[in-house]
Amino acid sequence: MNKAELIDAIAGGAELTKADSKKALDAFIQSTTASLKKGDRVALVGFGSFSVAKRNARTGRNPQTGKPITIKAKNVVKFKAGSDLADTVQ
Repeated sequence: MNKAELIDAIAGGAELTKADSKKALDAFIQSTTASLKKGDRVALVGFGSFSVAKRNARTGRNPQTGKPITIKAKNVVKFKAGSDLADTVQ
């Protein structure tokens, strides 16, 4: 499902216009991004939680030459599915 299909699904499920659904989805994305950027955790009970984790620097290999390279440390976004979502998907 892409963003346009998600907007259509939200519009149908919540009986909103596509424009209102797009605004709601964009607001959710913007709020979640801002919270994660501050280092906060975003938890949606039953669905899951988004958090930021630090990935340490590590050594990798250049696939073309096979030479070792250093991969810089960085922050990554992690998602952990909630119990309701996990049970539904299984």
